[in-house]
Amino acid sequence: MSETSPIFILGAPRSGTTLLRLVLDAHPHISAGPETRFLLDLARIFGQHWDRLERFGFDRTYWREKVATFFASVHADYAAARGKRRWCEKTPRYTVIADLIAELYPDARFLHVVRDGLDVVASHRDRWGWRSAYAAIDDWRTLVRKARRFGAEVGPERYLEVRYESLVADAEPTLREVFRFLDEPWDDAVLHFDDGAHDAPTKYEEHTRRRREEAGTDGPIYASRIGAGARELDPFLRYRFRRRAGKLRRELGYS
Repeated sequence: MSETSPIFILGAPRSGTTLLRLVLDAHPHISAGPETRFLLDLARIFGQHWDRLERFGFDRTYWREKVATFFASVHADYAAARGKRRWCEKTPRYTVIADLIAELYPDARFLHVVRDGLDVVASHRDRWGWRSAYAAIDDWRTLVRKARRFGAEVGPERYLEVRYESLVADAEPTLREVFRFLDEPWDDAVLHFDDGAHDAPTKYEEHTRRRREEAGTDGPIYASRIGAGARELDPFLRYRFRRRAGKLRRELGYS
């Protein structure tokens, strides 16, 4: 792996992917900018709309190389402007096209953030309401399974699973493993990521500020939301989750 190989953060929404993105962005070598979602459109073009591109007479390899170079150049320019050498993209929906991304960037490394599905559903309900929580049950199951299958295909040299619970409850050992996987030196700045600027949405900063106050901590990482699903979800959502995603939750070791 080169010192400039890209990093992609995968995972279901509300699993802690933004937290990991900000932690990585605090490292002096890594630039983890805002979500782009750009490659999702590319996947649709290569799939259902391939006949449009095919008329140009160039094969898929040509188009993939062109797009990969363009996309990487944007991230590289953004990283260079911040004095960094390596870029990272965090778009949870990229989980469904991880295989395409692996083809575009053969040296890329993938971090998959896994969080207890019940807590993911509770986070959706807290942020966007009951309908979002209901939909999140199947979404969590689908994305976690997809990412883990992908990880089995590309192997441990390119894929690392990061548990949200370990990240927030035992941050330093968990992050040291992450940076070993990325072949990056440890830097204490990652534990104080909130001291820097990260181009994070204002609503995220406001949300985390409220959570810190509720948890009674001034630290940037808090573990108070572990078990929120079991404590807060109504009986119907818990029943729905058990029926639709309970098996996967048990496979992951959540009791």
